[in-house]
Amino acid sequence: MFEGAEGAGKTSQATRLATVLRADGRPVVLVREPGATWLGERIRGLLLTERVEIDPRAELFLFLAARAQLRGEIANHLEAGTTVIADRFFLSTYAYQVAGRGLPLDGVVAANALAVDGLVPDLTIVLAVPPATGLARKHAAGEAPDRIERAGVDFHDRVAAAFATYVGQDWQRRHPECGPIVGIDATGGEGAVAERVEAAVAARWPEAVSSSREA
Repeated sequence: MFEGAEGAGKTSQATRLATVLRADGRPVVLVREPGATWLGERIRGLLLTERVEIDPRAELFLFLAARAQLRGEIANHLEAGTTVIADRFFLSTYAYQVAGRGLPLDGVVAANALAVDGLVPDLTIVLAVPPATGLARKHAAGEAPDRIERAGVDFHDRVAAAFATYVGQDWQRRHPECGPIVGIDATGGEGAVAERVEAAVAARWPEAVSSSREA
């Protein structure tokens, strides 16, 4: 799973890692949240592109509905021996809806547990970048800001601070439902960040990227 604040480079790094693993002959599927299913893509439109006010609780349950739909597909891919790389998963819910929107952590954790039904990520990579840098990247790419990105500076600061907390061992011990989490410095060039990502993956699965590196 790839996580992080806006403009951290999640999509680019997820795509690059998938290419590395496929070059090694591994079956890989990329998914994104919200999205990746018929229902999820329509919920994504509501959450990100529509210029409507959404109550934070309604926002939470829309994300969870998309996730619950995607959860079954992820499980099927894993059962078939396919590696699943996700552009966001439920750590974003903790960061955006709890830290960002101020919803109660215990309630969000319980609701999310129902949505994922015991699915625990094998590894979550949090790409760390200052909020201002990440938003500037999005602007430089010419992308129109979505509904989440249009939230205020304080909101994005809270989200980034939350992600920084999640990489700590103490937080992870208290949240085993999240699986192992590794923080990666996402500043600098895309290639340099990709090398850090590959190193993190290789540290957990030494065989995963070894042959592609040798090539």
